Amino acid sequence: MIKQNILKMALKFGLFVFLVTLSGTIKAHTKKIDKTGILLVAFGSSYPETKATFKHIEHEIRLKFPNKEIRWSYTSKIIRKKLRARGEFIDSPAEALAKMGEDGFNKVAVQSLHVIPGKEYEDLKKTVKAFEGIPKGIKHIKLGKPLLYLHSDIELLCNALVDNLPKGIDEKDAIIYMGHGTHHFANVYYPAMQYYLWQKSENIYLGTVEGYPELKQVIQKLKKKETKKVWLFPFMTIAGDHARNDMAGEDEDSWKSILEAKGYKVESVLEGMADHKQVVDIWINHLSEILSELK
Repeated sequence: MIKQNILKMALKFGLFVFLVTLSGTIKAHTKKIDKTGILLVAFGSSYPETKATFKHIEHEIRLKFPNKEIRWSYTSKIIRKKLRARGEFIDSPAEALAKMGEDGFNKVAVQSLHVIPGKEYEDLKKTVKAFEGIPKGIKHIKLGKPLLYLHSDIELLCNALVDNLPKGIDEKDAIIYMGHGTHHFANVYYPAMQYYLWQKSENIYLGTVEGYPELKQVIQKLKKKETKKVWLFPFMTIAGDHARNDMAGEDEDSWKSILEAKGYKVESVLEGMADHKQVVDIWINHLSEILSELK
């Protein structure tokens, strides 16, 4: 009788252990693994020379977040088409997010590499919102602010630009940055940036290709001074098409040619703002913010 009771107790205990183990195994298999990824989104470029700048951005971000997988996408359909024609395939933001969802990422930090919160950024915001919470896809997704968004961003960028000016610039030389410009209301960031740059030096100017201020406003300022030499820099993430053609090109309507025709000696510097670590750090600040929100 005692042996039978002991046997029953042993069987019950064994069954209990089995059920506990089975329960833990089921939970382990049903619990979704936390997988957080980073998607970097730029306007894009088809110029091979700009690849070094994009690699620099990724390098700095990998140093900061070594355990996060990084993927890329371009918002420009024209750029993606040009690259595809020569065998290079870059996803659109929607394509990249769809693939990340399929690959098991349940959290994604989307970092805009645009300069201002203009139309490209607004379109990206809509795409990000559409992908959040899709069944069996990405559950949580956050969008990082572009380069210029906060008051502190403008201050940091202003300091970064001045700190990274090349040696050899005379105090009487004029420094002109070429921004893209836009008809979107976010164009206000350009005249705002001009104000901050003037706090550093009255010889630093900012003009735009498609917005305000234009080059003609900059030239009006130059006429009031005894400026003989002008330095041209892109106020853009990379030194792409606008920098190489509209700014430093040999055509008569490039900024370089227009200024030379007016008697100025012109030096063009073909480097994107993202070639400088201080500038990339501003994007990293925004990326750090959204990654902390995804925890």
